[in-house]
Amino acid sequence: MSESASEKIRIDIWLWAARFFKTRAMATKAVNGGHVQVNGERVKPARTVFPDDLLRIRRGPVEFFVEILGLSRHRGPFSVARELYRESEESIARRETEREDRRILRAAAPQPPPSRPNKRQRRMIRDFVRGEE
Repeated sequence: MSESASEKIRIDIWLWAARFFKTRAMATKAVNGGHVQVNGERVKPARTVFPDDLLRIRRGPVEFFVEILGLSRHRGPFSVARELYRESEESIARRETEREDRRILRAAAPQPPPSRPNKRQRRMIRDFVRGEE
């Protein structure tokens, strides 16, 4: 699925083909929003990318630092898309620690009740709020 090195590929098409974004429109929106940088510079969606370019991609709280290895204008399976880039070791380690931090924060946050109170429980809540009479 890799194209020849002389082929010109837009950054938004490459991000979509490499499966960083579900649609090309989402990739374009991310590039326009400044969530994607090529070689440390903010770019526009029509920017042509080449092998060996370094990308910083932010998707919500997750940040990827990748090097482009191949070009493709077609979206294929994940195994093929994974061959288009190489993620740095620091990026992988940082994402893992941030994922663990988010998991711990989520576990410590108060959880909503599993269901609405039934009639008996509502009466008990109402009596508690009013105070014992």
